[in-house]
Amino acid sequence: MALAEVFERVMGSDAPVEFAAYDGSHAGTPGAPVKLTIRSPVAVAYLAQAPSALGLARAYVSGHLDLDGDMYQALERMSKAQNMDLSVAEKLSLLQSLGGPKLLINRIAPPPQEMVQSRRWRSGRRHTKSRDAKAISHHYDVSNTFYEWVLGPTMAYTCACYPKADASLEEAQANKFDLVARKLGLHEGMRLLDVGCGWGGMVRHAAREYGVKAVGVTLSKQQAEWGQAAIAREGLSKLAEVRHLDYRDVPETGFDAVSSIGLTEHVGEKQLPSYFAHLFGKLKPGGRLLNHCITRPDNSEPAHRKQGFINRYVFPDGELESVGYLISLMHDAGFEVRHEENLREHYAKTLAAWCVNLDEHWDEAVEEVGEGTARVWRLYMAGSRLGFDQNNIQLHQVLGVRLHEDGAAGMPLRPDWEPAGR
Repeated sequence: MALAEVFERVMGSDAPVEFAAYDGSHAGTPGAPVKLTIRSPVAVAYLAQAPSALGLARAYVSGHLDLDGDMYQALERMSKAQNMDLSVAEKLSLLQSLGGPKLLINRIAPPPQEMVQSRRWRSGRRHTKSRDAKAISHHYDVSNTFYEWVLGPTMAYTCACYPKADASLEEAQANKFDLVARKLGLHEGMRLLDVGCGWGGMVRHAAREYGVKAVGVTLSKQQAEWGQAAIAREGLSKLAEVRHLDYRDVPETGFDAVSSIGLTEHVGEKQLPSYFAHLFGKLKPGGRLLNHCITRPDNSEPAHRKQGFINRYVFPDGELESVGYLISLMHDAGFEVRHEENLREHYAKTLAAWCVNLDEHWDEAVEEVGEGTARVWRLYMAGSRLGFDQNNIQLHQVLGVRLHEDGAAGMPLRPDWEPAGR
């Protein structure tokens, strides 16, 4: 059976994608803006050994499969064209027919970018301090230069909040930081703790725009070094600080506010009760927590998918929970939840902008981090964008307050963080 025949069985004979393979066979729509090319039998072996998104990722990251054209459009078209009547077993049987049992017997090692294949990596329990440090370093200590190309001048690697549909990425990221500041009720003289602070965007915004004394902590050494240098460049050293430190090791307490922007995904389901209790203990009465994180739309899937592409290539040990579960844990830790909103569409737009940035700096990115890593990012960001668009994942901001002993919250009667008329 030719590879094109397998493609037609899986994707349909009129799939809106052009297909070509090393055996000379062709299928799909000639001249389509998206072209899938199988370059060698290694790609087929990867797909046979893992007939899912993981197999596709291995083949693409290793360069044995190419996707030409816009990656998001490619993934969207293939997801819509796929023959849903074919079971995984039937797809596997089709792929095996191309090379017989040897495709499964002679297993091919995953690309080196697949972090979780390492026994050394898997040693120790998930979400211990040492293993968390390795997980964060794997993802964030890639290259500050690479991140500057992808994220743009704000160096904000979290969901932006677009004030209008045609706002730039930089405007939307600045608006996100300011939205967090307004929800927390920041003003001059207050103290802010930003856990999982990245390159210090929230810390610098709070110090620069509100006169707040802000401390940020990150497990990424490269992030901490970049953040401290940025603080010095902007003349904010008297107010702002970024430490290379686990949030659990921050010695100070009595903060007026805590922001957690993109950290909860790394904490782990079993550690979440202690995570929220720890942040509650860092606040003075009347202090607010803004928890901003990616979530699952429901509780029907496991929080940790160890066989998935994201866990193996992008966020080792990452775990997603539903927003309802997180709110329940916040309540149990002592917080009164006062506001919640879903920014799912905003994250899709953020990822679209990052994808454009990567494409515009593709050659430099490949030279900086290697083609395999650049391919991981191209696939991961486009796939994540599709996930937000299709409501497979969401992004929620939840605002909680540590009440005074008499039950006073110190909150406005109505939310006052959105400008009038918006």
